[in-house]
Amino acid sequence: MQITISGHHVELTDSIKDYVNNKLSRLDKHHGQITNTNVTLSVEKMRQKAEANIHVSGRDFFANCESEDLYAAIDGLTDKLDRQLLKHKEKISSHR
Repeated sequence: MQITISGHHVELTDSIKDYVNNKLSRLDKHHGQITNTNVTLSVEKMRQKAEANIHVSGRDFFANCESEDLYAAIDGLTDKLDRQLLKHKEKISSHR
């Protein structure tokens, strides 16, 4: 899985990049067909925002989350993506 991380008005430190990579690698374990992921971290006023676009074999998933803490926004983002991917996986397996 290829992960691209970009930041708007926020400095991307190594710890933030490692945190995002660790969280998103968990998603790859649930659904092994993730080809690439684009993550955008930004700060708007006092709100930390995390957005992600995931491409999975012919389908795209998008999620975003806002919080006062960037790490909490990343946690919320991965939870939303995890739910979307599990729902998609269940839908595929029920059609077989």
